[in-house]
Amino acid sequence: MRTMKSKTAEKHKQESSDKINCAIITLSDSRSSKEDDESGKYIFDLIENDYTVKSWEIIPDEKENLTDEIEKLISDDVDVILTNGGTGLSPRDITVETVELLFEKKIDGFGELFRAKSYEEIGSAALLSRATAGVYKKTIIFSMPGSPNAVKTAMDIIVDELPHFVHHVQKK
Repeated sequence: MRTMKSKTAEKHKQESSDKINCAIITLSDSRSSKEDDESGKYIFDLIENDYTVKSWEIIPDEKENLTDEIEKLISDDVDVILTNGGTGLSPRDITVETVELLFEKKIDGFGELFRAKSYEEIGSAALLSRATAGVYKKTIIFSMPGSPNAVKTAMDIIVDELPHFVHHVQKK
């Protein structure tokens, strides 16, 4: 497949700041330490090279915990929140329902592209993912599954575009 670079997108990237404050939230009922959080560690290691990681928290799969953590991070001037875990179909998976209620704008393309790339990697099991993204109070929230392979797929999609996303979301 041949892709063509967008001159406008490239211009926006050049105008964008790489001084981006990020936060990681791992939702898990079974992991409580960062040593056990392979997905959170992958995100941290990837983004700390180019951006600032202001926070990395592991919280239980509870709607109030997630909402409270998001509000706290936004008040701490975080530009991008990267959640992992809680996007599946089990009764304890509350991430999607929680964040989508907050979104002022949904970034539909993230979930669509994530599932398409996942389908190439794992086949129809990609349908189990409800990865989502959106904007809340000028902060971008990406919610991805908790498996390390899924996090790698998601981060491949978004990490290089973070300045471009922030550029658009924080325009006056």
